[in-house]
Amino acid sequence: MQRPEVWRLMSRFNSFKRTHNVLQHLSMSNHTAAAEEVLLERKGCAGVITLNRPKFLNALTLNMIRQIYPQLKKWEQDPETFLIIIKGAGGKAFCAGGDIREISEAKKAKQKLPQDLFREEYILNNAIDSCRKPYVAFIHGITMGGGVGLSVHGQFRVATEKTLFAMPETSIGLFPDVGGGYFLPRLQGKLGYFLGLTGFRLKGRDVHRAGIATHFVDSEKLGSLEEDLLALKSPSKEKIADVLETYHTKSKTDQDKSFILEEHMDKINSWFSANTMEQIIENLQQDGSSFALEQLKVINKMSPTSLKITLRQLMEGSSKSLQEVFTMEYRLSQACMGGHDFDEGVRADSSDTKKTSGF
Repeated sequence: MQRPEVWRLMSRFNSFKRTHNVLQHLSMSNHTAAAEEVLLERKGCAGVITLNRPKFLNALTLNMIRQIYPQLKKWEQDPETFLIIIKGAGGKAFCAGGDIREISEAKKAKQKLPQDLFREEYILNNAIDSCRKPYVAFIHGITMGGGVGLSVHGQFRVATEKTLFAMPETSIGLFPDVGGGYFLPRLQGKLGYFLGLTGFRLKGRDVHRAGIATHFVDSEKLGSLEEDLLALKSPSKEKIADVLETYHTKSKTDQDKSFILEEHMDKINSWFSANTMEQIIENLQQDGSSFALEQLKVINKMSPTSLKITLRQLMEGSSKSLQEVFTMEYRLSQACMGGHDFDEGVRADSSDTKKTSGF
């Protein structure tokens, strides 16, 4: 073979090799990017889950669920893991909910993802509830929808002055799922019905006062709290609770402020005791106070179908087990995927707020 021909073949081979290396690198980068949506680390005596999509307010994806669930089950069985901590990266959000854009796009493409995501998310929520290891959620920052599902079913939920809680699903053609049919009607009076139907936002210490968080800690102390928990030696559930209680007791932020809804609770209990949305709306109209009219204005912006589904969901869920609620909610989720309110809700939500999350 002549020398120029050899050079030509070598050049083509090197070009092919470079292309192969680039494609391999891109493939690895994509895999790494997907894997790094959630960090799963063993630290001290604990397994630590970090939701790692800060640019998207740690919105929950199917990929994240599929990484968290098996690791949660492994740590639950591991005799050297004594507690599990879950937190969000970036400081702005624990988790602002499920990635509604991912769901909407898959739904339009007639893909199976909406079925898989709701089913696997509820399975994860149930695993958190039944986890035999103490489970501590740092719900610092925005905590909505799917983020509530990752925290509220755990044994300990730690709020800070920057916590922002809401179940805003009725605004996007859904309902307060992830077990909302179980925990919302079990809050004081009719508070859960009010939160689920209006999407009302609770902030800071009010998240603890409402019974959603078990502890309240100043955000500047959150790092120290985590260090103290990780440093425990073979801790019992009671020892973990003692550490949390110590930090909770030391926090003085907004300690003297009353619950934001305290002055309205009697009326909320009365308005939302009705068995139909029509009667709730009539109750608000008849009251005529500024607070009542403000809630009426909010409700009128919501999906009418979602409101009726949610009221029935909460009424039914008040007497069901958590597992029964998840079964009910999965069926409801798939029924909502078959309607048009969700698509319209996502479109309106995206154009108004540029968010990717909310359920």
